Amino acid sequence: MNAPPVTINETNYHGWPHSLVISDGFVEAIVVPAAARVMQFRFIGDEAGTFWENRDLDGRQPNPDTGEWMNFGGDKCWPSPQSDWPATMGRYWPPPVAFDTMPAAADVDGEEITLVTTVDPDYGLRVVRRITLVAGRSAMTIRTRYRKIEGPPVKVAIWTITQLRDPQRVFALLPQPASTGHLNFPRGFGQMTGPEPWELQHHERMISLRRHPDEKLKIGTESESLLWMGEKCSLRISSARTPGEYPNGGSSAEIYTDSPDPYVELETTGALHTMHVGDLLEKTNTYQLSPRTTTDEVEEARKAFGLTERH
Repeated sequence: MNAPPVTINETNYHGWPHSLVISDGFVEAIVVPAAARVMQFRFIGDEAGTFWENRDLDGRQPNPDTGEWMNFGGDKCWPSPQSDWPATMGRYWPPPVAFDTMPAAADVDGEEITLVTTVDPDYGLRVVRRITLVAGRSAMTIRTRYRKIEGPPVKVAIWTITQLRDPQRVFALLPQPASTGHLNFPRGFGQMTGPEPWELQHHERMISLRRHPDEKLKIGTESESLLWMGEKCSLRISSARTPGEYPNGGSSAEIYTDSPDPYVELETTGALHTMHVGDLLEKTNTYQLSPRTTTDEVEEARKAFGLTERH
């Protein structure tokens, strides 16, 4: 049986005209060029979706002249590491304007949506993100490219941040059993900010935690794959870890939990590269939606990661 065709249609999404919906009849992704984001990814009919969205900012337009950071939600990218922002742009916050405080141009080519930013004045980079669906597999891919257009060399990695609704639990798939230790993280993760992860658990090759309602925290891992576990479905976000130097002590995948806003961030980071004018850097994320088939979160995570069941 052939998979249904992928369609792309324009819509007004929560007050943002000229937004785009890409769908294969099973899942849909909603792209909002005005906010330079993929704002939602979900099964058809699931109004809540998986991505967290800040309804207080519906229809608002980012404006770099105000210096105000507008936390829209959804999926976006920044240059990593954040610790280099003060040296590159003279401030620690808000993020570089072309990455997160300006709209992007959108183009539709067949079954693909492309978002293109302006050139960031501090990093001299232009970001191109290509969004596609894997027809019939309930999956989305986002291929992110940084191209150095102008200015002095910069050492950066592609950092993709996906904000997701408050989960039952989030998981990281470790590259080897945590008991044997890791090159960078003997516990399987490194504490980046905040207190110890809430309800941290080790499950053979996985670690998991819950979002604390009153604490912010962040951990880094050497994982290639993170998992958001909701009540009715899960979302696995994967990005290959390639050889090279990684930011934040060697992190290729990071988990952040917010408070008081009810969201978590599953973040992937590529290897660091020193970019000169004309250079191109690329990283692809795959987002795999799966319906829940059991109430056991750990067994559901094992299945989503493709791990064999214990005997």
